[in-house]
Amino acid sequence: MTGASAASAPILEIEGLRKTYGGNGFFVKRAGHVALNDVSLSLGGGRGQVLAIVGESGSGKTTLARIILRLVKADAGVVRVAGEAIAGGGVQTVNDRRLRQLVQPIFQNPFEAFSLHLPVEEYLVRTAINLGDEATARSPEATIADALSAVGLSRTTLAGKGIRAFSGGELQRISIARALIAKPRLIVADEPVSMVDASLRMTIVNLFRELSRELGVAFVYITHDLSTACYLSDQMAIMRHGEVVDFGVPDDILGSPKSPYTKALMDAIPTLDRRWID
Repeated sequence: MTGASAASAPILEIEGLRKTYGGNGFFVKRAGHVALNDVSLSLGGGRGQVLAIVGESGSGKTTLARIILRLVKADAGVVRVAGEAIAGGGVQTVNDRRLRQLVQPIFQNPFEAFSLHLPVEEYLVRTAINLGDEATARSPEATIADALSAVGLSRTTLAGKGIRAFSGGELQRISIARALIAKPRLIVADEPVSMVDASLRMTIVNLFRELSRELGVAFVYITHDLSTACYLSDQMAIMRHGEVVDFGVPDDILGSPKSPYTKALMDAIPTLDRRWID
């Protein structure tokens, strides 16, 4: 693959994902809950692309995130990151170590991402040793320092402290630093600001924006908030009842929504237009 074609190839390809929970009972046949129904999406290969996936509870957006992270197995379909199959139903995929080198998660509740019984810096060290290249595994200090610096923290800030020493916003930034240590191609952030103090939410959102532009890492940003999705994303998918009902660049979706559901989301935020985003 030439440099030009590599740059234009999708960083993320999702093809025909299906997922149903439940189904036939032991004695009686019954329909399962269709969480994803033939979902296909892609995110371009330019540096620092952000795909926002927007939907209410039950839309399938979190199931989609969990399948990308291989926390849930799809019934059918495939997910590729940088051309490598990482998840899917019945598809040969990369091993767990390679998966975590390609894709890193940032979860909704940062207090559940770390144990009460270990200093948080221990997680950064383990990530560097287990997922870093040979040089990083031998000497992880510089990689950890760079990752912390990227989110506005330093090693001395952590200094043997456990999670009780940090606010939710600080812990989420540490989670982001931990994700960066593996130098992933893609970060999946599932409702990453919903458990953060309201005054700090835009700080985290702007940090994602800076990291995507400066480090070139791609993001999948899962949210129910159309406003931050439009502000942050290069591509946006609107999900409802396990299906993608709108997909495209935010300007196009705002200017000409294809689905009545998208229009209803927009109407719920009267000031949501291009001027608000600018």
